[in-house]
Amino acid sequence: MPLNLINIDSKTRNLMVSEINQDIQNSQLYLSKRFNANGQALYPDLLQEAAKNHDDAWLALQLRTKNMFKTEEQKRTPSGKTTTAKVPTNAADTFAEGEFNRFYIRAICLRAIEEGNSRVKVYRAHHRDNPRPESQSKIGEMIDAKKLLSDLRSNPGVDLALGIPSGPNSGLSVQLP
Repeated sequence: MPLNLINIDSKTRNLMVSEINQDIQNSQLYLSKRFNANGQALYPDLLQEAAKNHDDAWLALQLRTKNMFKTEEQKRTPSGKTTTAKVPTNAADTFAEGEFNRFYIRAICLRAIEEGNSRVKVYRAHHRDNPRPESQSKIGEMIDAKKLLSDLRSNPGVDLALGIPSGPNSGLSVQLP
């Protein structure tokens, strides 16, 4: 089921594409460490297409059906050794939702700033059966749009200082106030 992105419209989509293009031009577009060569080659265009015309569920389907992920990965054991593990079956869904949402949030922050709003509001865009308490506590919080935008631009694919979104599968996003 796709994210329920409240403020997605042509203006938001255009800003998303602009932000994606900016990351591509600056060689900052986050590529999953689980991508195979096919994933690395196809992902930028598929992300742009998803932002223009589709949603995170469409992007996840493309990632799966176009065989863009490795089947195995190296992991560290608690003792510090490495082992081989299967890439989780939901890797495409988790990655697509997270990255699509990050660009959506960046676009909403830009819209808020352009429209004279200094803050955006956190909400749950995807139902979770067992939401993390730290995610639940953020719902309804007003976040400084400029700081959140800067955080997202400066930290592609990593944990964020402001905690929005709140890690993989948090289901959190932002909306215009």
